[in-house]
Amino acid sequence: MRHAQLSSLVTFGALRRVCICAAVTGELFAFDAYAGEPSFFDQAAAWFNPNKTPTDASAPDATSYTVTFEIAGEERAVRSAITSASNLDNLKSQAPAGAAGLIRRAFADRDRVVAALYAEGRYAATVTIKVAGRSPEDPAALDAVNAARHAGPVPVTVLVEPGPVFKFGNVQVLEAAHRQPLPGAPRPKQMSLVTGEVARSADIAVAERVIVNTMRDRGKPFARIVAKDVVADHATKTLDVTVLVEEGPSATFGAFTVSGAQRLKPGFIEERIGIRPGEPYSPARLAKLRKRLTEYEGIASVRLREADKLDANGHLPIDVDVTERDPRYAGAGARYSTTDGSVVNGYWGHRNLFGGGETLRLDAQASWFGHRPDAVPDADPFGFKAAATFVKPGIFTPADDLVAQAAVLREVTNAYVSDAVTFLGGVRHRFNDRLTAQISLDLEQSRVEDWSGIHNYFVAGIPVDVAYDTTDNLLDPSRGIRFNGTVEPFAYLGTSGAGPVMMKGSFSAYHAFDEDNRYILAGKVAAGSIVGADLFNIPPQRRFYVGGGGSLRGFGYQSASPRNARGDIIGGMSFITASTEMRLKITDTIGIVPFFDMGAAFASETPDFDGLRYSAGIGLRYYTALGPIRLDFAVPLNPRVGDSRYGIYVSLGQSF
Repeated sequence: MRHAQLSSLVTFGALRRVCICAAVTGELFAFDAYAGEPSFFDQAAAWFNPNKTPTDASAPDATSYTVTFEIAGEERAVRSAITSASNLDNLKSQAPAGAAGLIRRAFADRDRVVAALYAEGRYAATVTIKVAGRSPEDPAALDAVNAARHAGPVPVTVLVEPGPVFKFGNVQVLEAAHRQPLPGAPRPKQMSLVTGEVARSADIAVAERVIVNTMRDRGKPFARIVAKDVVADHATKTLDVTVLVEEGPSATFGAFTVSGAQRLKPGFIEERIGIRPGEPYSPARLAKLRKRLTEYEGIASVRLREADKLDANGHLPIDVDVTERDPRYAGAGARYSTTDGSVVNGYWGHRNLFGGGETLRLDAQASWFGHRPDAVPDADPFGFKAAATFVKPGIFTPADDLVAQAAVLREVTNAYVSDAVTFLGGVRHRFNDRLTAQISLDLEQSRVEDWSGIHNYFVAGIPVDVAYDTTDNLLDPSRGIRFNGTVEPFAYLGTSGAGPVMMKGSFSAYHAFDEDNRYILAGKVAAGSIVGADLFNIPPQRRFYVGGGGSLRGFGYQSASPRNARGDIIGGMSFITASTEMRLKITDTIGIVPFFDMGAAFASETPDFDGLRYSAGIGLRYYTALGPIRLDFAVPLNPRVGDSRYGIYVSLGQSF
């Protein structure tokens, strides 16, 4: 027996060599849905159906049953795989309709259990299912079930002899036409088909995707798997895998056409494609194009449709299908902390103001510090901010954006109370998908009250910002690094006059230990310094402060900062902070995060590491489509007299 369909491969013991599958479809396994058996997606949808009925034996003529698994060897992984795949077990609270419904369920379960065993590398298994003592294929099974149901739940037994674990044997990737080794094929380790490793069926499906993607990366857009020969040798307990690949022709990019753009001006998308006809075909370049276009707020999604054949010049035409977002939006947000106070924010925005991807966002924010500021005890703890942010893409070239924000605000902290009007405007240049830089004009006129009295300050600076980001997600990164750095020379910095320079930067790194991103180690280091000025000549709102949910959890807001002789917080000329988190997902939506923070601000131009403060804590994460909702609890490890004993923080997104 050289070739056989999966549905007939239930008992293997008597066979020496069996071909598991030789399909052209590219799928190792296929299953037929039986009438009356809800799929996984049907069950998942039912969880969120407000009109769902209780999951009980509510089917007409319901036939209740009990199911018993008898598995040789009793290996935990094998038992878990079998019971997880079994609808007899998973749907036992939903009794099928009539005796025929139970028999259909049992019959369908056989293939599901066999597939689960294949996934564990068990290709010599025997699976026997008995319903009321009869095989589901036995013509007398229907009468046996009808007779048994009158005495109570019908007994169902699943007898499994898993057999030995098979290892991968000979693995070949061949060119289909001549059955010769495929040039440039991925290595066995890249495909997870390593000779001597456990031959799990899922690895074969993964290998197919790796092979096709490798060929596409080599400029072969029409590469496909035309057949695979997967053979289990029971004498050697190995699984030989031969994959036949049709490479297809090499290709270069052809013309790009744009569809779906309705509100954006003609040419907006075309100007930002950045790929010329005749350049070598590359899926990586298409992925970067999609990512770059979806970063514009007016674009909801981008689908890149490749033509099904090359044009007369050997080029591959690409259609860029754009879905636009609704231009107007509104929303609200909130943040709470026992140390930083509470903030609520409402906003309105437009994603395509004049048809060229221009964005405008208006924010109105109110804050409550929670208690009267230490340095200004008579001040009202209420704060506010009204801001308008405008971005115009392509101010000079498609890679240059005009960015501007103006705000009126009242900021209340333990160190000062500031009433100010601010403006920050500049040009941001995108060098590539990871690196951007921005040069701006920073203006501020403020009235500030601190421990020393009320002062009026004017600030004028030219900040230069650099950002480098390789992470995979803005709110919940699992891999990659982030760097943000700013150097700002000042023409005016309060009473300091011209000459001072502020420098600060942060570096974050993220590493997932598994493919599902359930175990992520995250770390961040930040530091800054102001040179060329005296501490008390620098406006209080431009000094550095450490403490609170954004820098050092567990400590009070700004509390890990320099103080005067009275104990009032005055801020510093330098700072350093560091944090590390282990982000552990318990379920798909719930996670816990143990963390450790350290840091402080200093009166000197360079950090004094002897004054560092330390804290530790635990966080809870609830993962949503918008990002994780964060709840952190932290305690100081080396508090000083008057420091808070703990801190609680609630917000959207990870802490960094």
